[in-house]
Amino acid sequence: MAESKGQVAFIGLGVMGYPMAGHLVKQGYSVSVYNRTKSKAESWCSAYAEQAAAQNLKLQAFTTPFDAARGAEAVFVCVGNDDDVRQVTMGRQGVLKGMDSGALLVDHTTASQDIALELNAVCLERGLGFLDAPVSGGQAGAENGALTIMAGGSVRDFAKASDYFESYAKKHALMGAAGAGQLTKMVNQICIAGVLQGLSEGVHFAQQAGLDVRKVVDVISQGAAQSWQMNNRASTMAEDEYEFGFAVDWMRKDLSIALSAGRSLEVRLPMTALVDQFYADVQQMGGGRWDTSSLLRRFTTEK
Repeated sequence: MAESKGQVAFIGLGVMGYPMAGHLVKQGYSVSVYNRTKSKAESWCSAYAEQAAAQNLKLQAFTTPFDAARGAEAVFVCVGNDDDVRQVTMGRQGVLKGMDSGALLVDHTTASQDIALELNAVCLERGLGFLDAPVSGGQAGAENGALTIMAGGSVRDFAKASDYFESYAKKHALMGAAGAGQLTKMVNQICIAGVLQGLSEGVHFAQQAGLDVRKVVDVISQGAAQSWQMNNRASTMAEDEYEFGFAVDWMRKDLSIALSAGRSLEVRLPMTALVDQFYADVQQMGGGRWDTSSLLRRFTTEK
């Protein structure tokens, strides 16, 4: 049984936030939650009620981020985009109005560097800690407590967050000052986009050449071509299965953030821009909610 460690709040119970908040309960934290769809927050409380009771922990669903944040020593946010982050943090019923001085705000949303810098400045004015801390690892990583967290902020705030992060991450690292976490996540998405496009072309080539894709992948995944995407997506790509995983719509949002940052930094990202347009093709096929490995559909769907 985990020792009771205090009160935290989690804002946003989507495919990532739902299990992440659950791991905090397992680690021994009482958790207040808010979700835009109230029934989702209530369902979360029910799902973890037995475990919380066994540890004498308190779980509660609130109707506003403000109410969920009151009395919490740390508040975690995992929502959709910059506008969502602003609404739940700096809005009329946002968490910043409910947090006590000295508390820590952690934004796990994949968002822009601009919103990270904006939040950091506001938190400094109010005597609050802040980390921009986007994650990688997908739904499976969240459910298995095996995410990677790339954080931006102060050494002190990162140290305060370490025990929380260990609840649901296999790796967490401080990448620099506020905003560095979001910049690192952009690098992550840029790299994934290129790998998936290469994997799609490779699988398509193998299929057209009459090769057994599974046998091909079994061999080349033992060499320099190996990647997480190859190990976890090549087999489903070969079966034309995409109704799961990290959605194309989400990837386009992330790539848009990276491309915008690239323009600001005067960094050329030609491959990223090209793959972003390939994902636009997939969206036009009706695949906005398909897994990002669905780039292969561009080759296999008749035009």
